[in-house]
Amino acid sequence: MDTCSFPVRLALIGLVLTASPVIAQTSPPYGAPISLDLAQRCMASATAEAKKNEWNVTITVLDAGGHTMLVQRMDGVQFGSLEVAHEKAYSAVAFRRPTKTFEDMVVQGGTGLRLLKVPGVVPVEGGLPIVQDGRVIGAVGVSGATAQQDGQIAQACLSALQ
Repeated sequence: MDTCSFPVRLALIGLVLTASPVIAQTSPPYGAPISLDLAQRCMASATAEAKKNEWNVTITVLDAGGHTMLVQRMDGVQFGSLEVAHEKAYSAVAFRRPTKTFEDMVVQGGTGLRLLKVPGVVPVEGGLPIVQDGRVIGAVGVSGATAQQDGQIAQACLSALQ
């Protein structure tokens, strides 16, 4: 049975996330949710990058509130990538930073390993917040290739929005 109350959990999460200079950095504030048009452009660009490299992946785009806008699962991708892509995107929008930031902290070991117990944190590259006019409007998550390849596909999504 879980003995930790919700307010205590929130305090612990805050403590873990501010314990490192990498996490304590200022994150952009939230903005209005991503529009369908922008989400579709993001998805098209990410899909093109995946196809160009012959990487079959699942791509998920969430709005600023963590709600699903678009999901695409390419042929031949394991069904487990559906949830992983969503969780990478959710982690990126919930904490307003790339999931690669968390991956790097875990790789360093020490206090960075505390992130493994923080709910909602996915310490694997492939999730990026979508920022427009200095505000987080959504996130993209990719799963199905290597973490670095997933990150490259997610970056293609952001490139389409500039």
